[in-house]
Amino acid sequence: MLTALLAATAVLALLTLVPGPDMAVVTQAALGAGRSAGFRVAAGIVSGLLVWGLLTVLGLSAILAASAEAYTVVKLAGAAYLIYLGVRALWESRTSRMQHNADAPRSQKAGTWKTGFTTNLLNPKIAVFYTGLLPQLVPAGWPTGPSLALLVLIHAAITIVWLSGYVVLLSRARSTFEKPRVRQALERITGTVLLGFGAKIALEAR
Repeated sequence: MLTALLAATAVLALLTLVPGPDMAVVTQAALGAGRSAGFRVAAGIVSGLLVWGLLTVLGLSAILAASAEAYTVVKLAGAAYLIYLGVRALWESRTSRMQHNADAPRSQKAGTWKTGFTTNLLNPKIAVFYTGLLPQLVPAGWPTGPSLALLVLIHAAITIVWLSGYVVLLSRARSTFEKPRVRQALERITGTVLLGFGAKIALEAR
């Protein structure tokens, strides 16, 4: 049983490490507003996971996963939000060198709990993942409901540890990122990445 749980944890860890919209918004926050902003966005992301996890345990996320109309609405809303964040990052990068101040980071709006929470809550792939893959990771013979809740908590723990560690790594290289040209380039890269994720989510099939 323990071996099966460890295997499930390993699968969740591998899936967490795959770059996606979550990492993009954390990068934007950490580079634009500092370490604390990155932590706030990471906390928002994990809060979104816990909401999806609760809906999964209650069986409600299966409705979204099974409904093409509901899935499309959430998908397009999530894509629009990522595109909005990308456009904002690109717009702000136009004046980043003039407004740069190493002691007062810009883009405070990007570093909020709400940013991370909204990004994750409007990602229907989480619903599909939790209703499709998560039940398959439940060890044989374990009660489904409590086991799903445990796996959700494990996934949330892995996510917060990974994203927090990523924020710390970014902050340690802050002296390089604070250079106006480097900051501007990174803002443009993260903005473009967010636009790309938004377009990908909007256009991809289920």
